[in-house]
Amino acid sequence: MTTYGLLLFEGAEELDFVGPWEIFTASALTREGADRAVLISKTDAPVRCNKGMRVLPDHTFEDAPDLDVLLVPGGNGRVAAGRDPVITGWIAATAPKVRWVTSVCTGSLLLHDSGLLRGKRAATHWAAEDELESREGVTLVRDERFVVEGDVVTSQGVSAGIDMALWLIGQLHGVDHARGVQKYVQYYPQPPYASHAG
Repeated sequence: MTTYGLLLFEGAEELDFVGPWEIFTASALTREGADRAVLISKTDAPVRCNKGMRVLPDHTFEDAPDLDVLLVPGGNGRVAAGRDPVITGWIAATAPKVRWVTSVCTGSLLLHDSGLLRGKRAATHWAAEDELESREGVTLVRDERFVVEGDVVTSQGVSAGIDMALWLIGQLHGVDHARGVQKYVQYYPQPPYASHAG
């Protein structure tokens, strides 16, 4: 059993966690239930996300199961989350217990707020790159979709979390399994207005 824990907080960017959640739950289906993904929040109240989606967490910090993977999303709410010692304290306390700590978009700034990016390279959303670069003890990477630093993986904005999640299940369960998940979700991006925008 591989358990993925996806952090929720008010103002979290929807696709930052929903994209990886789709990959992780597709992995569970193709592994006949051997994986599970759970949504974890400070309380059991519905969480209103960045663009208005309301989501019910599966667990609170107090009753969360043991995790193999922790995923931290970004979004406009990450500033307030980064100032909340309950949230940053839980991230910091959980990180040493998991196999992988991951973030999507500006979730890397929340990892930094939790003390987890000191001495590491990291990626974030293009609009927050200067902010991350200004933070002490972290080296910004601007040109990689996701960055692997030991057991910490940070990804660029929003949709990059899908790429990171596919890579991660390839590390956990093998490349053939990850390719099967990629086929299952039919993830072969061909954007109609393709261009590289950072």
